[in-house]
Amino acid sequence: MSGVLALVGGDEFSTECDPIDKYLLSRARSSTARVLIVPTAAAFENPGKAARNGVAHFRRLGAKAEALMVLNKADANDAPKVAAITGADLLYLTGGDPSHLLSVLQGSRLLEDLKRWLLKGGVLAGSSAGAMVMAEWMGLTRAGGPVEALGLVKGVAVLPHHERAEPKRVAKELAHVTSPTVTALGIDSATGCVGEDGAWRVLGEGRAVAYREGRWRMVMAGEMLRLEF
Repeated sequence: MSGVLALVGGDEFSTECDPIDKYLLSRARSSTARVLIVPTAAAFENPGKAARNGVAHFRRLGAKAEALMVLNKADANDAPKVAAITGADLLYLTGGDPSHLLSVLQGSRLLEDLKRWLLKGGVLAGSSAGAMVMAEWMGLTRAGGPVEALGLVKGVAVLPHHERAEPKRVAKELAHVTSPTVTALGIDSATGCVGEDGAWRVLGEGRAVAYREGRWRMVMAGEMLRLEF
């Protein structure tokens, strides 16, 4: 997928995320970036608050930011609403409920337009639930096994808020559910894995840990990330 993709481990719109978000704004196609905050994953919590937090955060960083209130499937298929992404530089999927976000976006007009927008150089970021849904798989360790996500980042499943985890234990837990073609990517809060032109780097406050078939590799902020083992 062309464009810039950012997988954030959580705590979006905090000052700790400034290094990630300033970098994403620097990749915008226009001098003053236009940002759309999409609080779909927070639809059953407080989507208005999630959107306001994102708008305030990016305006503080000098962008033109507004909310795109896609909360359900009807919104995601509403042509006038979806058309707003055409002029955007950065689209940001907030945290919340990954299952709801996936159900809203799958097969939607918004997703199809989003894919075309990315091919033209758009910047897409997702935090926590947003990052999980952008990957190819999610729910690796849940009952029922892995669930196919949107696949915007191929061969990856995202484990957000990973600062709470112990890599050796996680590697053991994942050994029976990962395959030679799937990397589970644990990402700390206020930390982003940013992919551009096939290369990935870690930005922010913490670390990322890549897992595959019982093996693991830790990558600190400022370092390049290899998804393959």
